[in-house]
Amino acid sequence: MAQEFRLPDLGEGLTEAELVSWAVEVGQTIELNQVIGEVETAKALVELPSPYAGVVEELLVPAGATVPVGTPIIRIATDAASEEPPTRTPVLVGYGPEAAAESKRARRKLVTAPETGTSGPDRRRPDASPAARVAARELGVDLAVVAGTGPSGAVTRSDVESHAGSVGQAVPSTPDSPEPSERETRTPIRSVRKQTAAAMVRSAFTAPHVTEFVTVDVTRSVELLERLRDLPAFEGLSVTPLSLVAKAMIVALRENPTLNASWDEENQEIVTKHYVNLGIAAATPRGLVVPNIKEAQSLSLLELCRAITELTATARSGRAEPAQLTGGTVSITNVGVFGVDAGTPILNPGESAILCLGSVTRRPWVHEDELAVRWVTTLSVSFDHRVVDGEQGSRFLSSVAAMLHDPASLLAHL
Repeated sequence: MAQEFRLPDLGEGLTEAELVSWAVEVGQTIELNQVIGEVETAKALVELPSPYAGVVEELLVPAGATVPVGTPIIRIATDAASEEPPTRTPVLVGYGPEAAAESKRARRKLVTAPETGTSGPDRRRPDASPAARVAARELGVDLAVVAGTGPSGAVTRSDVESHAGSVGQAVPSTPDSPEPSERETRTPIRSVRKQTAAAMVRSAFTAPHVTEFVTVDVTRSVELLERLRDLPAFEGLSVTPLSLVAKAMIVALRENPTLNASWDEENQEIVTKHYVNLGIAAATPRGLVVPNIKEAQSLSLLELCRAITELTATARSGRAEPAQLTGGTVSITNVGVFGVDAGTPILNPGESAILCLGSVTRRPWVHEDELAVRWVTTLSVSFDHRVVDGEQGSRFLSSVAAMLHDPASLLAHL
């Protein structure tokens, strides 16, 4: 008999998702809990496991479509002669089957049609971004033969296009690269970008924002970072001004806890958090996301550098789990990487403060009563004035600036 699988409730109040790619094709035999496709919600890119074992009869929704929860997306012919239906492993979308059942799950077949080349039940699905899978289908490229340059060797769209070009295939222009004759391009607002836009509107018109600025000589911090990069323990990690600012921010919150709090409208309470889930704003091909480092207050500088390196790589590859994108208590954003001196960031909903790091550049500066060229940056902090008074916000920003000016006070926390 045929069974239709409907897009499940993905949780966290989400009502729709974009079907990024199919991992199966019509006529393919699939097993219980085998991944059948990838969907992009407003929170993350997640995999869909099949609730049935059988043969794929029809893909009811094309890749790239935005699908409301409850919509039938695939039809699977199951074996009606079976006396007992297989027991389905409990699955939470985005996290996969329980760990104990993972070893029982069969390897899935090659997934992305119409890729060419060797196939079979023992072939592993290549690690690739959703855009790369779409490009592979369009160009008829076998992902298994493409060398990946993305995080952890994942195949990117540019890798697929480069491979196609190397074997003489014509690479069509993408929507991001319109023909010169076109006068405008329309990009659908959905998934992460749609959720981000809605969250920013809620934040801007709910929390009364205040932003303060301070410009500081960070020469000693730059020198400290240079020494840390030479240490074997920090090899391969993101040892940047952002890492040091993040550590200083965590330390400053100990004396200024109101910036690590939230406004509870329903109960008319200010909820002060005694833990720090530090959000790191990351620009990704899918839009701006703010994954957070859980319990960041317990991490040394080395552990914090490692966590930032891993988290940003995961976010940019589109593999951040919903748990990593929710539950933040305070955030930091770095506009300095774009050569921008300062900014007035908008709060993440549910948080009361966000620190902004501007570009770290060499500028003329009065140092020890003489004009000198020093490393200088501008910090800004936006906060919810319902929760944080001007004095508290000022003391917090001043404390962070003081530690960056003279990082000796941070040594006990490194």
